[in-house]
Amino acid sequence: MLVKNLVPSKPNLLRWFSTLEPWRVLRTGDVLRQRRVYSSDDVVEYSKVSHDSNPLHFDAESARSAGFEDRLVHGMLVAALYPRIISSHFPGAVYVSQSLHFRSPVYVGEEIVGEVQAINIRENKKRYIVKFSTKCVKNNSELIVLDGEAMAILPTLAMEQVSSTSTADRIEY
Repeated sequence: MLVKNLVPSKPNLLRWFSTLEPWRVLRTGDVLRQRRVYSSDDVVEYSKVSHDSNPLHFDAESARSAGFEDRLVHGMLVAALYPRIISSHFPGAVYVSQSLHFRSPVYVGEEIVGEVQAINIRENKKRYIVKFSTKCVKNNSELIVLDGEAMAILPTLAMEQVSSTSTADRIEY
């Protein structure tokens, strides 16, 4: 009976006791990052879902003729890093808006670092509306390929610890 009284009855509260590090609470100014390398398979799979079969994504010669160095990764596939970063730290988050500015091309095989920074947090009916500044840069440089702002409704400000074993798919705090 004593153990039953000590353990919370809501299972989602138990997840915080399963990590070795104490959980963190999102605050204005916090930055979350994820690295990703886009492969030819990623481009093909995204094309199947989006029905975007622009030759710039599949034919290197077409891309070079258009003034690019090589085949391009779909810009919206790169932008998908933002909701992925947010939802991986806040399961149940609802992504409600995004503005995007495509600054530079992303080529197949390049590592991109996606970043979201909390710039405004407000509580509304036991949930949190968070505005994020967003950007993606090419790894090992400060070249911004994509930036903008996003808004999400979070069920909590407590961040889940996220781990990834792939070096092409790393998450950082």
